[in-house]
Amino acid sequence: MGEKIISLKGIKKSFFIGKPNELEVLHGIDFEVNEGEFVAVVGESGSGKSTLMNIIGVLDRQTEGEYILDGIDISKANDKKLSEIRNKKVGFVFQTFNLIGRQSALKNVELPMLYNGVNKRERTKRAEELLEMVNMKDRMKHKPNELSGGQKQRVSIARAIANDPAVILADEPTGALDSQTSRTVMDIFHRLHKEQHKTIILITHNKEIADECDRVITLKDGMIINESKGGKRNGIS
Repeated sequence: MGEKIISLKGIKKSFFIGKPNELEVLHGIDFEVNEGEFVAVVGESGSGKSTLMNIIGVLDRQTEGEYILDGIDISKANDKKLSEIRNKKVGFVFQTFNLIGRQSALKNVELPMLYNGVNKRERTKRAEELLEMVNMKDRMKHKPNELSGGQKQRVSIARAIANDPAVILADEPTGALDSQTSRTVMDIFHRLHKEQHKTIILITHNKEIADECDRVITLKDGMIINESKGGKRNGIS
């Protein structure tokens, strides 16, 4: 296992719904992830999973506490730096895929590299390679409305790793998929973890999927209540 890539200390998040009605959703989260780990974060609806994901993914800032991502103190970064961090350091995979409907699969995978200043020839070549890696090369010219849910998710995984991010953050990546398609998607994550040593944080409510990860963090009412070892895949530890 590599060096520490994520460090959250005393993370609190409050939302203001009109003083004095301040609502604290996260109540002091301490959480570390090492480079090359595959970690699941689980919890019921309202446990704080989404809020924590938004902070880890630099989509939102904590109210209190310290967050270090790949050596960068997020609380000290300005908006321009945060945008750069989101593009280069974090690869997102969402339950709803978040693909651009008018663009082909190839163009969707190219997009993060375009924002990163990669030249057209290089980004097209890499996008083709990534789509081949997720078994989508034969569908690269298709637009999202011509793809199944599982195919869309494979495209979104290819897009997530386009800029070789420090962390892949997957929010309920199998939530909209049937069991067979979910298996295909999880197998891709396992390959990325095992063969490319990617650091992956998977947010899920599915305990069976969570148990496949190296480590399982359980949230309840905005606090970590349990941490357990995973690594169970197809019933084998």
